[in-house]
Amino acid sequence: MYINRNIESVLLKRAKNSRCILVTGARQVGKSTLLKTLFPNVRYVTFDDKLLLSTAIEDPKLFIKNLPKPSIIDEVQYASEIFPYIKIECDKPDMYENYYLTGSQQMSLMSKVQESLAGRISILELQGLSLRELGGIKFNKHFVPTEEYISERELYLKPYNNLWQMIHRGMYPEINVTEREWLDFYSSYVRTYLERDIKEEIEIKDTIAFTRFLSAVAARTAQMLNYAAVAQEVGVTQATIKNWISVLERTGIIFILQPYYSSHLTRAIKTPKLYFRDTGLACYLSKWNSAEALEQSAVAGNMFETFVISEILKSFSNEGSDYSFNVFYYRGKDKKRTKENGELIKEESEIDLIIEENGVLYPIEIKKSANPNKAMASAFDVLDKDVEKKRGMGAIVCLYDSKLYLADDLVVLPIEYI
Repeated sequence: MYINRNIESVLLKRAKNSRCILVTGARQVGKSTLLKTLFPNVRYVTFDDKLLLSTAIEDPKLFIKNLPKPSIIDEVQYASEIFPYIKIECDKPDMYENYYLTGSQQMSLMSKVQESLAGRISILELQGLSLRELGGIKFNKHFVPTEEYISERELYLKPYNNLWQMIHRGMYPEINVTEREWLDFYSSYVRTYLERDIKEEIEIKDTIAFTRFLSAVAARTAQMLNYAAVAQEVGVTQATIKNWISVLERTGIIFILQPYYSSHLTRAIKTPKLYFRDTGLACYLSKWNSAEALEQSAVAGNMFETFVISEILKSFSNEGSDYSFNVFYYRGKDKKRTKENGELIKEESEIDLIIEENGVLYPIEIKKSANPNKAMASAFDVLDKDVEKKRGMGAIVCLYDSKLYLADDLVVLPIEYI
């Protein structure tokens, strides 16, 4: 069964005006299925086929010459040698919809693409299924807690039932459209990831240590990235952990959320936070084998936060928007408080997510609680110190069952509003 993806309209529109399309994303998020569904009459080749791969590497010019236009080329990161010859074809006048490329290694692939195909290629990111897609919701604008967004989103509201089952199951298409067992899917996913993507990136002499590393990182989703702590737990050097973290980021397994700071926030912490892209994979690696156990666990809050962050990022990428420079978090001691004895102290505070748009900062707190209150957003006024930017509507995204304004600039939003 194919679930329609919200990015389809963006991809079809760009295909008519681009000489080449690249769809990036982790393994099993549905890149090739998307392209084959939208372009059923287009020739499809994959570099998972070792014979085709060796041909493309050994004689890339001939490979491209023998390939009809348009064509879908899957897992193109394995043969970057073809990019200069794709460029030649794309430079021919009035030639659009030449090639549809997919790649599972985002950052390194993009750097190679930009070197060869700058100005000739349109890049889209596909992530796992979104709640909107599972619910058949056609609304396709990125999440930001403005009055305009909230009013438009309310026209498409549907309840998300069995939320913790979805968080635990994860959002890979196969696990949602087939009856494949959860443990079987994720064990196979990790094994394939180790045997294929990782070997392409780095040489791992001790796969047991790397598997232990995956579990250690999964247990730290929605936390600040502490290389030293992970290195101590895994038993390798910090340099190795930094290298392995970068691999997870490049292959779309994790997302690194950068801290927000400015010259006006002098006590802001500059350590990034780490999030798994898929909570199902994070649950598997951290050994939470049931949704019921997860919901009652000490890590439930972190998993809920990870899930919400992932859904917000999908709302950007499915719209075709780059969120890289739009999302941040804040943690620091810029907030002042007066004690009962009159002493002025600075206390540490945190904002789970800040969306920056058109010079406005929208602070968001993410809580699995169903009983929101204004105290949850007490850190938001720290952003008023940044006089160069305006603070917009703040939001508490939680498990409350309806929209609720707690102040003129603070609204409680159920997760259905993402």
